[in-house]
Amino acid sequence: MYNKIMVPIDLRHTDQLGKAIKTAAELSKAHDASLTFVGVTNPQPSAVAHNPKEYESKLAEFAAAQSKETGVEIGHISKVSHDPAIDKDDILEEVVEGNDFDLVVMASHVPGIAERIFASNAGYLASHAKVSVFVVRG
Repeated sequence: MYNKIMVPIDLRHTDQLGKAIKTAAELSKAHDASLTFVGVTNPQPSAVAHNPKEYESKLAEFAAAQSKETGVEIGHISKVSHDPAIDKDDILEEVVEGNDFDLVVMASHVPGIAERIFASNAGYLASHAKVSVFVVRG
């Protein structure tokens, strides 16, 4: 049913991704599908990494750790944007289409006041992507 699963990763909030990663890993095993983490960073230093190369290294380390924990081989794709807060939705959509992913599994937080005005990343991708998007709360 699914061949390529993508999981958007925010390295600033890895503590909130456990349930989504576990769900993606279980789906990967059940469908013998590949699993790939996708992260978006900026070229400027941040709390996560000093530069895009360091960010990609940290994303690779996180993917390797989760691979060991879940028993599923996990790849990674790192993208650079001058303004990830603005560009993240479009970049994730481009990665989905450009890499032939057929399922996106992503974590989401409980909606608040801001989501009544601005769509969440998960909401945007679910509305605009041409593939199924599994939004995992918690």
